[in-house]
Amino acid sequence: MDIKVLNLEGNKSQNLKISNDLTGLKVNNRLLKYVIDWQINHSKKRLAKTKQRNEIVGSTRKIYAQKGTGGARHASRKAPIFVGGGIAHGPKGDNYKIKKINKKIRKIALAQSISKKNMNKELYIFEDIKKEIKKTKIFNNFLIKNKLNNVLIVSDKETHKNIFKSVRNIRDVKLIIDEGANLYDLFKFKNVLFTETSIKNIQKRLIDEKN
Repeated sequence: MDIKVLNLEGNKSQNLKISNDLTGLKVNNRLLKYVIDWQINHSKKRLAKTKQRNEIVGSTRKIYAQKGTGGARHASRKAPIFVGGGIAHGPKGDNYKIKKINKKIRKIALAQSISKKNMNKELYIFEDIKKEIKKTKIFNNFLIKNKLNNVLIVSDKETHKNIFKSVRNIRDVKLIIDEGANLYDLFKFKNVLFTETSIKNIQKRLIDEKN
């Protein structure tokens, strides 16, 4: 598929050919939601922590005899049933078991999310920036001219270095490197703007390389 390449000057631009395996996939919305939920859960900081029964400091002496008292049998005071004992099924801090997703599934989901953006006409390509742009006004005018707002810019390393100063203060715009492209950001922002090199890198990583 050919996609028009935008440039800062607004001059006549060329088209960039991108594989249909990246822009024309059938989208599985349940899969996308599954991966996004995994990403959100994986990014949460697990701060809450309660003591388990084996972490309570105290005597392990049996409270009373196992039989003959007429009451329920108990071991030590560390049991969750007693005040000051361990907490049953409480939060365990960083020891939570985080569900894992196969690397191949994450690649498929990322490719499908790019296809979904293309299907919704929210996918754009702009040329690599070879020279540093320091003024916010220059890049902001480029966005206004192309009617782009609420934009995620997925850039190659060189372009990232050259446009960082001009992008960082623009409202509702986020700049990331192609290596960090992820589903959460792709769906958080309405429009996605790839540089020529970044979309080629992602295509190589998701499609051309062997899984």
